[in-house]
Amino acid sequence: MATAPTSKRTFWPYAIILAFVLFAGYIGFMVQQAMRTSVDLVSPDYYKQELAYQQRMETEARTAALPAPVQVILDADARRLTLTLPASLAGQAVQGRVHFFRPSDQQRDFSLPLQFGPNQQQHINTSQMQPGYWRVRLDFTAGGQAYFVERNITLGT
Repeated sequence: MATAPTSKRTFWPYAIILAFVLFAGYIGFMVQQAMRTSVDLVSPDYYKQELAYQQRMETEARTAALPAPVQVILDADARRLTLTLPASLAGQAVQGRVHFFRPSDQQRDFSLPLQFGPNQQQHINTSQMQPGYWRVRLDFTAGGQAYFVERNITLGT
């Protein structure tokens, strides 16, 4: 008596196809996530700023050559940032701006005019600023010379 041959099915071809389909789905998902991620530059005119790099280096060297440093002091308890110019710049007309850059969120960047008092200090209230890492840049001229200071601060809650 003859028996019908039994078909022996293997699952390996299906497993290989399933692995390829899952891999392709995973790659597609990762490409979609990468396309959704926003990549903000630190400032909108980043490339223009890079072209002025040599001039910035000369300005920083001039600032470093001051007899005393420009001080940027954060008083976390009083929620105040104090900017102090050295005494060697006293009596000179100082014009410029202080820029606050939030590397993690370009929408929070802002700048203020420098307005030093008679004691060569300016106080800035930080209570409205979001806690976290900030870059503070002072760009100013005094006595016809340009100066630049950059400090990093971390605001607490």
